[in-house]
Amino acid sequence: MDEKLKYSLLRGELVDTQSIWTRNEKRVWFITLLTGTCMLYSTRTTMPLLVPAVAAAQKWSKTDSGTVLSSFFWGYTLTQVLGGYFSDRFGGQRVILLAALGWSIITFLMPTIIWSAASVKSYAIPLIVTIRILNGALQGVHFPSMISLTSQNLCQSERSSFFGLLTSGSAMGTLLTGIMGSFVLDYFGWSYVFRVIGLMGFAWALVLRYYAMAGERNRIINIATPARLCANKTPAETTVPWLRYFSRLSFWACVLTHACEMNCFFVLLSWLPTYFHDGFPHAKGWVVNMIPWLALPPCTFFAKYLTTRLIAREWSTTTVRKLIQSCCFAAQNAALFVMSRTTDFHTALICMTIIIGGTGFHNNAVTVNPQDLAPLHSGSVFGLMNTVGAIPGFLGVYLAGHILELTQSWPMVFSAAAGINLIGWIIFLVFGSADAIV
Repeated sequence: MDEKLKYSLLRGELVDTQSIWTRNEKRVWFITLLTGTCMLYSTRTTMPLLVPAVAAAQKWSKTDSGTVLSSFFWGYTLTQVLGGYFSDRFGGQRVILLAALGWSIITFLMPTIIWSAASVKSYAIPLIVTIRILNGALQGVHFPSMISLTSQNLCQSERSSFFGLLTSGSAMGTLLTGIMGSFVLDYFGWSYVFRVIGLMGFAWALVLRYYAMAGERNRIINIATPARLCANKTPAETTVPWLRYFSRLSFWACVLTHACEMNCFFVLLSWLPTYFHDGFPHAKGWVVNMIPWLALPPCTFFAKYLTTRLIAREWSTTTVRKLIQSCCFAAQNAALFVMSRTTDFHTALICMTIIIGGTGFHNNAVTVNPQDLAPLHSGSVFGLMNTVGAIPGFLGVYLAGHILELTQSWPMVFSAAAGINLIGWIIFLVFGSADAIV
Protein backbone atom coordinates (compact mmCIF):
# COMPACT_ATOMS: atom_id res chain seq x y z
CA MET A 1 0.00 0.00 0.00
CA ASP A 2 1.25 3.49 -0.80
CA GLU A 3 2.76 5.05 2.33
CA LYS A 4 0.80 8.30 2.04
CA LEU A 5 -2.48 6.42 1.59
CA LYS A 6 -1.68 4.17 4.54
CA TYR A 7 -0.99 7.25 6.69
CA SER A 8 -4.22 8.90 5.60
CA LEU A 9 -6.36 5.83 6.35
CA LEU A 10 -4.76 5.32 9.74
CA ARG A 11 -5.27 8.94 10.67
CA GLY A 12 -8.90 8.83 9.65
CA GLU A 13 -9.55 5.85 11.88
CA LEU A 14 -7.74 6.93 15.02
CA VAL A 15 -7.27 10.65 15.35
CA ASP A 16 -10.74 11.45 16.70
CA THR A 17 -10.83 8.69 19.32
CA GLN A 18 -7.35 8.02 20.64
CA SER A 19 -4.87 10.72 19.65
CA ILE A 20 -2.96 12.41 22.44
CA TRP A 21 0.42 14.12 22.51
CA THR A 22 3.38 12.62 24.33
CA ARG A 23 5.25 14.76 26.83
CA ASN A 24 7.81 15.75 24.22
CA GLU A 25 5.09 16.59 21.70
CA LYS A 26 3.31 18.76 24.28
CA ARG A 27 6.53 20.68 24.78
CA VAL A 28 7.14 21.09 21.03
CA TRP A 29 3.57 22.18 20.28
CA PHE A 30 3.36 24.46 23.31
CA ILE A 31 6.48 26.37 22.28
CA THR A 32 5.40 26.44 18.64
CA LEU A 33 1.84 27.63 19.32
CA LEU A 34 2.95 30.12 21.98
CA THR A 35 5.44 31.61 19.51
CA GLY A 36 2.77 31.61 16.81
CA THR A 37 0.33 33.47 19.04
CA CYS A 38 3.14 35.92 19.80
CA MET A 39 3.73 36.53 16.09
CA LEU A 40 -0.03 36.76 15.43
CA TYR A 41 -0.41 39.56 17.96
CA SER A 42 2.82 41.20 16.89
CA THR A 43 1.46 41.61 13.37
CA ARG A 44 -2.00 42.53 14.69
CA THR A 45 -0.69 45.35 16.90
CA THR A 46 1.62 46.79 14.26
CA MET A 47 -1.04 49.05 12.75
CA PRO A 48 -2.26 50.42 16.15
CA LEU A 49 1.35 51.23 17.04
CA LEU A 50 2.03 52.95 13.73
CA VAL A 51 -1.31 54.65 13.07
CA PRO A 52 -0.24 58.03 14.58
CA ALA A 53 2.82 58.12 12.28
CA VAL A 54 0.96 56.78 9.24
CA ALA A 55 -2.01 59.13 9.84
CA ALA A 56 0.33 62.12 10.03
CA ALA A 57 2.10 61.09 6.83
CA GLN A 58 -1.09 60.28 4.92
CA LYS A 59 -3.20 63.08 6.49
CA TRP A 60 -5.87 60.76 7.94
CA SER A 61 -8.53 62.09 10.30
CA LYS A 62 -9.45 60.35 13.55
CA THR A 63 -12.46 58.83 11.81
CA ASP A 64 -10.21 57.55 9.01
CA SER A 65 -7.84 56.05 11.57
CA GLY A 66 -10.75 54.46 13.43
CA THR A 67 -12.10 53.00 10.19
CA VAL A 68 -8.73 51.48 9.28
CA LEU A 69 -8.21 50.08 12.78
CA SER A 70 -11.72 48.67 13.13
CA SER A 71 -11.83 47.14 9.65
CA PHE A 72 -9.49 44.38 10.85
CA PHE A 73 -12.30 43.12 13.08
CA TRP A 74 -14.81 43.13 10.22
CA GLY A 75 -12.78 40.34 8.65
CA TYR A 76 -12.02 38.80 12.03
CA THR A 77 -15.72 38.02 12.54
CA LEU A 78 -16.10 36.24 9.19
CA THR A 79 -13.84 33.22 9.70
CA GLN A 80 -14.19 32.28 13.37
CA VAL A 81 -16.83 29.57 13.01
CA LEU A 82 -15.50 28.47 9.62
CA GLY A 83 -11.98 28.17 11.03
CA GLY A 84 -13.21 26.09 13.97
CA TYR A 85 -15.28 23.85 11.69
CA PHE A 86 -12.43 23.10 9.27
CA SER A 87 -10.04 22.58 12.18
CA ASP A 88 -12.38 20.09 13.83
CA ARG A 89 -12.66 18.23 10.52
CA PHE A 90 -9.17 18.46 8.99
CA GLY A 91 -6.76 19.50 11.75
CA GLY A 92 -6.07 22.90 13.27
CA GLN A 93 -2.38 22.83 12.38
CA ARG A 94 -3.12 22.95 8.64
CA VAL A 95 -5.56 25.84 8.99
CA ILE A 96 -3.11 27.77 11.18
CA LEU A 97 -0.28 27.25 8.68
CA LEU A 98 -2.19 28.47 5.62
CA ALA A 99 -3.53 31.50 7.48
CA ALA A 100 -0.10 32.39 8.89
CA LEU A 101 1.43 32.52 5.44
CA GLY A 102 -1.33 34.93 4.40
CA TRP A 103 -1.23 37.38 7.31
CA SER A 104 2.59 37.45 7.31
CA ILE A 105 2.73 38.38 3.62
CA ILE A 106 0.04 41.06 4.05
CA THR A 107 1.94 42.61 6.96
CA PHE A 108 5.17 42.66 4.94
CA LEU A 109 3.44 44.31 1.96
CA MET A 110 1.39 46.85 3.97
CA PRO A 111 3.72 49.85 3.32
CA THR A 112 3.51 49.19 -0.41
CA ILE A 113 -0.28 48.98 -0.15
CA ILE A 114 -0.51 52.26 1.77
CA TRP A 115 1.76 54.10 -0.67
CA SER A 116 -0.08 52.69 -3.69
CA ALA A 117 -3.45 53.64 -2.20
CA ALA A 118 -2.25 57.22 -1.63
CA SER A 119 -1.89 57.69 -5.38
CA VAL A 120 -5.63 57.17 -5.79
CA LYS A 121 -6.89 59.55 -3.11
CA SER A 122 -10.62 58.92 -3.40
CA TYR A 123 -10.08 55.16 -2.99
CA ALA A 124 -7.16 55.20 -0.53
CA ILE A 125 -9.08 54.38 2.65
CA PRO A 126 -11.43 51.82 0.99
CA LEU A 127 -8.45 49.96 -0.48
CA ILE A 128 -6.58 49.84 2.82
CA VAL A 129 -9.79 48.81 4.60
CA THR A 130 -10.27 45.93 2.15
CA ILE A 131 -6.76 44.62 2.79
CA ARG A 132 -7.25 44.99 6.54
CA ILE A 133 -10.51 42.99 6.29
CA LEU A 134 -8.63 40.21 4.51
CA ASN A 135 -5.90 40.31 7.15
CA GLY A 136 -8.50 40.04 9.91
CA ALA A 137 -10.18 37.11 8.15
CA LEU A 138 -6.88 35.22 8.00
CA GLN A 139 -6.08 35.91 11.66
CA GLY A 140 -9.62 35.00 12.72
CA VAL A 141 -8.99 31.27 12.31
CA HIS A 142 -6.01 31.13 14.69
CA PHE A 143 -7.66 30.76 18.10
CA PRO A 144 -10.52 28.46 17.00
CA SER A 145 -7.95 26.28 15.23
CA MET A 146 -5.68 26.27 18.25
CA ILE A 147 -8.44 25.33 20.69
CA SER A 148 -9.59 22.58 18.30
CA LEU A 149 -6.03 21.26 17.97
CA THR A 150 -5.48 21.13 21.72
CA SER A 151 -8.90 19.60 22.39
CA GLN A 152 -8.19 16.78 19.94
CA ASN A 153 -4.77 15.97 21.39
CA LEU A 154 -5.03 16.52 25.14
CA CYS A 155 -7.07 14.92 27.90
CA GLN A 156 -9.88 16.98 29.34
CA SER A 157 -7.99 17.75 32.55
CA GLU A 158 -5.13 19.36 30.61
CA ARG A 159 -6.98 21.37 27.99
CA SER A 160 -8.01 24.56 29.78
CA SER A 161 -4.68 25.21 31.49
CA PHE A 162 -2.70 24.43 28.32
CA PHE A 163 -4.84 26.75 26.19
CA GLY A 164 -4.95 29.43 28.89
CA LEU A 165 -1.16 29.57 28.96
CA LEU A 166 -1.01 29.76 25.17
CA THR A 167 -3.08 32.95 25.26
CA SER A 168 -0.22 34.69 27.10
CA GLY A 169 1.48 34.78 23.70
CA SER A 170 -0.80 37.72 22.90
CA ALA A 171 1.02 39.82 25.50
CA MET A 172 4.41 38.66 24.28
CA GLY A 173 3.53 39.65 20.72
CA THR A 174 2.27 43.05 21.82
CA LEU A 175 5.44 43.54 23.85
CA LEU A 176 7.55 42.55 20.86
CA THR A 177 5.83 45.16 18.72
CA GLY A 178 5.95 47.75 21.49
CA ILE A 179 9.67 47.34 22.17
CA MET A 180 11.19 46.38 18.84
CA GLY A 181 8.57 48.21 16.79
CA SER A 182 9.09 51.45 18.72
CA PHE A 183 12.86 51.17 18.23
CA VAL A 184 12.58 50.50 14.49
CA LEU A 185 10.00 53.29 14.16
CA ASP A 186 12.25 55.85 15.86
CA TYR A 187 15.40 54.98 13.90
CA PHE A 188 14.22 53.64 10.53
CA GLY A 189 10.62 54.73 9.96
CA TRP A 190 7.20 53.11 10.07
CA SER A 191 7.53 51.11 6.84
CA TYR A 192 10.40 49.04 8.25
CA VAL A 193 8.27 47.95 11.22
CA PHE A 194 5.83 46.26 8.85
CA ARG A 195 8.66 44.64 6.90
CA VAL A 196 10.54 43.23 9.90
CA ILE A 197 7.49 41.85 11.71
CA GLY A 198 6.04 40.43 8.49
CA LEU A 199 9.29 38.55 7.83
CA MET A 200 9.30 37.18 11.38
CA GLY A 201 5.77 35.88 10.95
CA PHE A 202 6.73 34.15 7.71
CA ALA A 203 9.75 32.57 9.41
CA TRP A 204 7.51 31.17 12.15
CA ALA A 205 5.19 29.63 9.53
CA LEU A 206 8.19 27.78 8.11
CA VAL A 207 9.10 26.50 11.58
CA LEU A 208 5.53 25.26 12.06
CA ARG A 209 5.58 23.43 8.73
CA TYR A 210 9.04 21.89 8.83
CA TYR A 211 9.51 21.33 12.58
CA ALA A 212 6.28 20.92 14.57
CA MET A 213 4.20 19.35 11.79
CA ALA A 214 7.11 17.15 10.68
CA GLY A 215 6.58 14.96 13.77
CA GLU A 216 2.86 14.49 13.06
CA ARG A 217 3.31 11.42 10.85
CA ASN A 218 5.12 9.38 13.49
CA ARG A 219 2.69 10.51 16.17
CA ILE A 220 -0.28 9.16 14.24
CA ILE A 221 1.30 5.90 13.14
CA ASN A 222 2.30 5.06 16.72
CA ILE A 223 -1.08 6.06 18.10
CA ALA A 224 -1.93 2.63 19.48
CA THR A 225 0.74 2.76 22.18
CA PRO A 226 -1.25 2.27 25.45
CA ALA A 227 0.57 5.01 27.36
CA ARG A 228 -0.66 7.58 24.89
CA LEU A 229 -4.36 6.81 25.02
CA CYS A 230 -6.84 9.16 26.60
CA ALA A 231 -9.53 7.28 28.42
CA ASN A 232 -11.91 10.24 28.48
CA LYS A 233 -12.02 10.67 24.71
CA THR A 234 -15.17 9.75 22.82
CA PRO A 235 -15.85 9.99 19.10
CA ALA A 236 -16.77 13.51 18.06
CA GLU A 237 -20.01 14.05 16.25
CA THR A 238 -19.54 15.21 12.68
CA THR A 239 -22.45 17.67 12.87
CA VAL A 240 -22.45 20.36 15.54
CA PRO A 241 -25.83 20.35 17.38
CA TRP A 242 -26.20 24.12 17.31
CA LEU A 243 -29.84 24.08 18.41
CA ARG A 244 -28.91 22.34 21.65
CA TYR A 245 -26.25 24.94 22.33
CA PHE A 246 -28.48 27.87 21.36
CA SER A 247 -31.19 26.68 23.75
CA ARG A 248 -28.94 26.92 26.83
CA LEU A 249 -28.47 30.15 28.78
CA SER A 250 -24.98 29.09 29.86
CA PHE A 251 -23.90 29.11 26.21
CA TRP A 252 -25.17 32.65 25.66
CA ALA A 253 -23.68 33.81 28.96
CA CYS A 254 -20.29 32.63 27.73
CA VAL A 255 -20.69 34.27 24.33
CA LEU A 256 -22.01 37.63 25.56
CA THR A 257 -19.58 37.94 28.46
CA HIS A 258 -16.68 37.31 26.10
CA ALA A 259 -18.04 40.01 23.77
CA CYS A 260 -18.24 42.53 26.61
CA GLU A 261 -14.65 41.95 27.75
CA MET A 262 -13.37 41.91 24.19
CA ASN A 263 -14.89 45.35 23.66
CA CYS A 264 -12.68 46.74 26.41
CA PHE A 265 -9.62 44.79 25.25
CA PHE A 266 -9.88 45.63 21.54
CA VAL A 267 -10.61 49.32 22.12
CA LEU A 268 -7.51 49.65 24.29
CA LEU A 269 -5.44 47.39 22.02
CA SER A 270 -6.22 49.65 19.06
CA TRP A 271 -6.24 53.09 20.68
CA LEU A 272 -3.70 52.81 23.51
CA PRO A 273 -0.76 54.23 21.46
CA THR A 274 -2.93 57.11 20.25
CA TYR A 275 -4.18 57.85 23.79
CA PHE A 276 -0.67 58.28 25.15
CA HIS A 277 0.53 60.05 22.00
CA ASP A 278 -2.26 62.66 22.26
CA GLY A 279 -2.45 63.00 26.04
CA PHE A 280 1.22 62.67 26.95
CA PRO A 281 3.21 63.59 23.83
CA HIS A 282 6.55 63.69 25.66
CA ALA A 283 6.26 60.10 26.94
CA LYS A 284 8.65 57.55 25.47
CA GLY A 285 6.89 55.36 22.90
CA TRP A 286 8.55 52.13 24.02
CA VAL A 287 7.49 52.76 27.64
CA VAL A 288 3.77 53.17 26.94
CA ASN A 289 3.77 50.30 24.45
CA MET A 290 5.66 47.92 26.74
CA ILE A 291 4.81 48.51 30.42
CA PRO A 292 1.04 47.74 30.30
CA TRP A 293 1.61 44.46 28.46
CA LEU A 294 4.19 43.23 30.97
CA ALA A 295 1.30 42.51 33.34
CA LEU A 296 -0.50 40.02 31.10
CA PRO A 297 1.82 36.95 31.27
CA PRO A 298 2.20 36.91 35.08
CA CYS A 299 -1.53 37.55 35.56
CA THR A 300 -2.32 34.70 33.16
CA PHE A 301 0.00 32.33 35.03
CA PHE A 302 -1.33 33.44 38.42
CA ALA A 303 -4.95 32.96 37.30
CA LYS A 304 -4.03 29.51 35.98
CA TYR A 305 -2.35 28.65 39.31
CA LEU A 306 -5.34 29.94 41.28
CA THR A 307 -7.76 27.99 39.09
CA THR A 308 -5.79 24.76 39.53
CA ARG A 309 -5.53 25.17 43.32
CA LEU A 310 -9.23 25.92 43.79
CA ILE A 311 -10.33 23.00 41.62
CA ALA A 312 -7.90 20.73 43.52
CA ARG A 313 -9.65 21.82 46.72
CA GLU A 314 -12.90 20.53 45.19
CA TRP A 315 -14.42 23.88 44.32
CA SER A 316 -16.88 23.46 41.47
CA THR A 317 -15.53 24.48 38.06
CA THR A 318 -18.50 26.83 37.62
CA THR A 319 -17.69 28.69 40.84
CA VAL A 320 -14.03 28.96 39.92
CA ARG A 321 -14.80 30.32 36.45
CA LYS A 322 -17.12 32.97 37.92
CA LEU A 323 -14.60 33.96 40.59
CA ILE A 324 -11.73 34.33 38.13
CA GLN A 325 -13.88 36.31 35.67
CA SER A 326 -15.06 38.56 38.51
CA CYS A 327 -11.42 39.37 39.33
CA CYS A 328 -11.00 40.47 35.72
CA PHE A 329 -14.03 42.76 35.58
CA ALA A 330 -13.50 44.23 39.07
CA ALA A 331 -9.89 45.21 38.31
CA GLN A 332 -10.67 46.57 34.85
CA ASN A 333 -13.64 48.68 35.91
CA ALA A 334 -11.81 50.17 38.89
CA ALA A 335 -8.91 51.13 36.63
CA LEU A 336 -11.20 52.53 33.92
CA PHE A 337 -12.97 54.66 36.53
CA VAL A 338 -9.66 56.18 37.66
CA MET A 339 -8.37 56.62 34.09
CA SER A 340 -11.43 58.60 33.06
CA ARG A 341 -10.61 61.15 35.78
CA THR A 342 -6.83 61.41 35.82
CA THR A 343 -4.44 63.69 33.95
CA ASP A 344 -1.30 62.21 35.49
CA PHE A 345 0.87 60.10 33.18
CA HIS A 346 2.05 57.62 35.82
CA THR A 347 -1.49 57.05 37.13
CA ALA A 348 -2.76 56.46 33.60
CA LEU A 349 0.09 54.03 32.91
CA ILE A 350 -0.62 52.04 36.11
CA CYS A 351 -4.34 51.90 35.31
CA MET A 352 -3.69 50.71 31.77
CA THR A 353 -1.36 48.03 33.16
CA ILE A 354 -4.11 46.81 35.53
CA ILE A 355 -6.64 46.68 32.69
CA ILE A 356 -4.37 44.62 30.44
CA GLY A 357 -3.42 42.37 33.36
CA GLY A 358 -7.09 41.71 34.03
CA THR A 359 -7.34 40.06 30.62
CA GLY A 360 -5.07 37.30 31.97
CA PHE A 361 -7.90 36.31 34.34
CA HIS A 362 -10.41 36.41 31.48
CA ASN A 363 -8.14 34.01 29.55
CA ASN A 364 -8.55 31.44 32.33
CA ALA A 365 -12.29 31.87 32.75
CA VAL A 366 -14.66 32.73 29.90
CA THR A 367 -12.04 32.15 27.18
CA VAL A 368 -11.70 28.47 28.14
CA ASN A 369 -15.40 28.05 28.95
CA PRO A 370 -16.19 26.56 25.48
CA GLN A 371 -14.03 23.57 26.44
CA ASP A 372 -16.30 23.12 29.49
CA LEU A 373 -19.55 23.55 27.60
CA ALA A 374 -18.65 21.78 24.36
CA PRO A 375 -15.73 19.36 24.76
CA LEU A 376 -16.66 17.58 21.50
CA HIS A 377 -17.08 20.74 19.41
CA SER A 378 -14.83 23.24 21.16
CA GLY A 379 -13.30 24.60 17.93
CA SER A 380 -16.67 25.42 16.37
CA VAL A 381 -18.18 26.80 19.59
CA PHE A 382 -15.10 28.89 20.33
CA GLY A 383 -15.28 30.18 16.77
CA LEU A 384 -18.86 31.35 17.25
CA MET A 385 -17.96 32.91 20.60
CA ASN A 386 -15.05 34.79 19.06
CA THR A 387 -17.24 35.88 16.13
CA VAL A 388 -19.66 37.59 18.49
CA GLY A 389 -16.69 38.81 20.54
CA ALA A 390 -15.19 40.51 17.51
CA ILE A 391 -18.36 42.48 16.74
CA PRO A 392 -17.75 44.92 19.63
CA GLY A 393 -14.18 44.98 18.35
CA PHE A 394 -15.03 46.69 15.07
CA LEU A 395 -18.03 48.60 16.40
CA GLY A 396 -16.27 49.69 19.59
CA VAL A 397 -13.02 50.64 17.87
CA TYR A 398 -14.84 52.60 15.15
CA LEU A 399 -17.17 54.34 17.61
CA ALA A 400 -14.23 55.26 19.84
CA GLY A 401 -12.65 57.01 16.86
CA HIS A 402 -15.93 58.73 16.02
CA ILE A 403 -16.39 59.89 19.64
CA LEU A 404 -12.86 61.26 19.69
CA GLU A 405 -13.40 63.02 16.37
CA LEU A 406 -16.56 64.76 17.69
CA THR A 407 -15.78 65.35 21.38
CA GLN A 408 -12.04 64.72 21.94
CA SER A 409 -13.23 62.98 25.13
CA TRP A 410 -11.22 59.98 26.31
CA PRO A 411 -13.27 59.76 29.58
CA MET A 412 -16.37 59.05 27.48
CA VAL A 413 -14.57 56.18 25.73
CA PHE A 414 -13.40 54.69 29.04
CA SER A 415 -16.80 55.08 30.74
CA ALA A 416 -18.53 53.28 27.86
CA ALA A 417 -16.07 50.38 28.15
CA ALA A 418 -16.68 50.13 31.91
CA GLY A 419 -20.46 50.08 31.43
CA ILE A 420 -20.26 47.26 28.88
CA ASN A 421 -17.96 45.32 31.22
CA LEU A 422 -20.52 45.63 33.99
CA ILE A 423 -23.24 44.16 31.78
CA GLY A 424 -21.05 41.15 30.95
CA TRP A 425 -20.15 40.67 34.62
CA ILE A 426 -23.80 40.48 35.68
CA ILE A 427 -24.71 38.10 32.84
CA PHE A 428 -21.96 35.64 33.68
CA LEU A 429 -22.60 35.68 37.42
CA VAL A 430 -26.30 34.94 36.89
CA PHE A 431 -26.28 32.53 33.93
CA GLY A 432 -22.68 31.28 33.54
CA SER A 433 -21.85 27.60 33.99
CA ALA A 434 -19.07 25.06 33.33
CA ASP A 435 -21.36 22.05 32.93
CA ALA A 436 -21.08 20.33 29.54
CA ILE A 437 -24.08 20.87 27.26
CA VAL A 438 -23.21 18.03 24.84
